[in-house]
Parts: sequence; C-alpha cells; structure tokens
Amino acid sequence: MILIQHALIASEESPNLLAADVLIENGVISRIEAGMAVPEGARVIDARGRVMLPGMFDAHVHFREPGFEAKETIATGAEAAINGGVTGVVMMPNTSPAIDSGTVVANVLDIAKRTARIPVYTSGCVTKGRHGKELAGIDGMRALGVRMLTDDGDTTGDPAVLLRAMQYAGELGMFFASHCEVPELAGPRALNEGVMSYRLGIKGSPACAEEIIIDRDIRLAHAAGAHIHIQHVSSKLGMETIRWWKSRGDVKVTAEVSPHHLLFRDEDIGNFDTHYKMNPPLRTRADNEGLLEGLLEGVFDLIATDHAPHTPFEKAQDFVSAPNGITGLDTALVSLHHHFVDKRIFGWDVVVKRYSAEPRRLMGLPEVSIEVGQPADLVLFDPDVETTFTADFMKSKSRNTPFLDQTLKGRVDVVVLGEKVLLER
Repeated sequence: MILIQHALIASEESPNLLAADVLIENGVISRIEAGMAVPEGARVIDARGRVMLPGMFDAHVHFREPGFEAKETIATGAEAAINGGVTGVVMMPNTSPAIDSGTVVANVLDIAKRTARIPVYTSGCVTKGRHGKELAGIDGMRALGVRMLTDDGDTTGDPAVLLRAMQYAGELGMFFASHCEVPELAGPRALNEGVMSYRLGIKGSPACAEEIIIDRDIRLAHAAGAHIHIQHVSSKLGMETIRWWKSRGDVKVTAEVSPHHLLFRDEDIGNFDTHYKMNPPLRTRADNEGLLEGLLEGVFDLIATDHAPHTPFEKAQDFVSAPNGITGLDTALVSLHHHFVDKRIFGWDVVVKRYSAEPRRLMGLPEVSIEVGQPADLVLFDPDVETTFTADFMKSKSRNTPFLDQTLKGRVDVVVLGEKVLLER
C-alpha cells in the first residue's frame, strides 16, 4: 500500500492541477482526496510541491536489440525510459535481423518480458528486411499483437508495394507509420539544405524530400482506406500538408513531432557538432514555430522522441559519416517542462494528452489516468529543482544528446507502476 500525499494532479482535460492525496492498494488507485489519514502499514511518499502525471508513453524508440546491443539493449532502453518518466514504449523494427516476422517479434517480446521493467511493444516491418520489395510476414506479426507497420529508418520506396500492404493489413486492424523521405533528394542525410549547409560546405537535404512522401503516403492511405501515421515531422510545410488532409475528413491520418524538432534548428550544429545530426534534419526557426503551432492546434496527435542511441565512436566521426539520431528518453519530459511548461507556452494538460494519452490510444492500449479504480501508472515531477544530464545520470547505454552536461529546470522524482516504485530519487 502506498499513500502519496500533497500531490498536484495533472490531466489531459484541464491545465489546472488538483491538490489531493492518492492511495494505491494492490497496484490500483483506491482513493483520491485531500487530507487523507495514513492507513496502517502504508508507505508514505510526500509529494508536496510536485506534479503527479500519468506515466508517459513513447511510440517511437530504437532499442537496437537484436543486432546492435553496443548502442542499446531493451533492458538499458527501458531504464532510460523510467529515468525520464516513461512507462511504456514502442520499438522500431530496424534491428538486425529486422523485425519482419512472427519469429523475430516473439524473440523481441520474450527479451522484453525478461529484462524490461516496463511494457515494451514493437512495431513490425512493412517489407522483408525493410528492403521495400516483398511484403513482410504481416499476419504472423499481427497474431502476436503488432499493430504498427513501418520500414522506419527508410521510406517504403515502391508505392505499389505500400498500397498493397495497406489494402491487406488495413483489413486486419493494423496501421502504417511512415518515415517520409525521397532518398534521391535527401542526399547524404546530413543536415537541412539552407544557409547552414552552404556555410559548412555540406550537401543539404531539402525539406521537400520529406514533404513529397508525406503527401504521397497519405494519398495512398486515402486510396486504400487505411490509417496512416506520419513520423517525426520536421518542416512547417509538412505540418501544413497534414493539416490540409485532416481538414478533409476522409482519411485517417495521425502524426507525431519530436522534442528535438520543436527545440533545435540547423544553426545549432555550430562547428560540426554531430549531437545535432539527425534524420529528418533540424531545419529553421520558422519550422520550429510552425511545428509548435501544429502541436498546439492538434495537427500533431502525439509527441515521440525517436530515441536513437549510437556509440561515442560512431558519433565522433566526421559530420557526414556520423550516424543520424539522438537519444531522448532520459531528457524529453524535463526538456518539455523547461522550454514550454515553465515558460507557460503550454500546460501540463498538453504534455499528458500528447505524450501519455494519445500515444496509448494510437496503439489501442487502455487509457492511463489518475482516477479511482485505475491501475497505478504515474510519475511525480518536481518543477522547482534542476536536472543536470551528466553521463552518470543518463541510463541509456549511449550519450548522444545535445543535452549532455546541460542543466534544465525540472526533475523526474518518482515513477510508480502497479505495486512497484520503479524510481525514487
């Protein structure tokens, strides 16, 4: 039994916080009221001044296992998630072997069950090996609970193959998540085409390389009657394209934005800092502003980190050769508070809706809320203290983040899942 006293409870329904005590019995929230007497035998956690949030859920992470365990394992990725207040994740399938059959899905879920302290779900490939030629073992993956199909890391290049997959898997209750990129336009995938690329003397990747496929894949989903989810949108025009399709009302399209595309831009790359190298690349201040506008409007249904760990050796290469991606699970919630909530750009209700509730709805999972009768799945967040993201603080196996050694306002203090306190600082 756990009694959390003096919490300020956040929900997706209102920016206002409810001051109350929360009692958890047998892993379920049994009472919510102010001034509750301490039951005999209860463990007491004083949450005075701290915000209680439903556990976050990240629908776009790369845990690298199987095949690239030097970067991240399912176990270390799950610990990074807990460290950042995230209590559920969806893995992307660009592992080795790729997650393209029931056999590989079963292996991944078995590893997760044995080694992760939070629920870990996985997506599956659209095509075998993510090669874009032949459909993956879709029904075998569906039978094991896979809902999201994606060749993330690359676009499913052949539109005829993708259309056929949509026509088939849409009937099975599955949906498609698109990494949007025309490779012939994207070039070396190093950085945005613009002033910064010219200054650094590196061929840039124009935003239209992403925007063309955003429109193409939504059109294919429209033709097939399928649900399409657009991943890690980076440009203002990409957001506006999604907004236009949503306004029609005749295609089911959802979309996500990452914290790094909201916060950073190509000029942050400075003197070839590979911690700012990602795909799609960081773009411009105008794109940051457009993406934030889309988040506040609801064009973006969810926030997802695209957590992409790489070893220090890989990121120490020259800018063009270094791999794309940054880690995000350790840092996302604190960075969202520091840059947006604390500055009153948006409230905790937006965080709860876009980084907890909607990602779970996308995956067809039960809602997580702080209400009587609901399973305990919650985070205590202190908005008044600071977090310094040192290498020792981070739980991810990799440290490739622009936030390394930075200090931000806010701290994840406690994570409770069921009867277990997974984290208590």
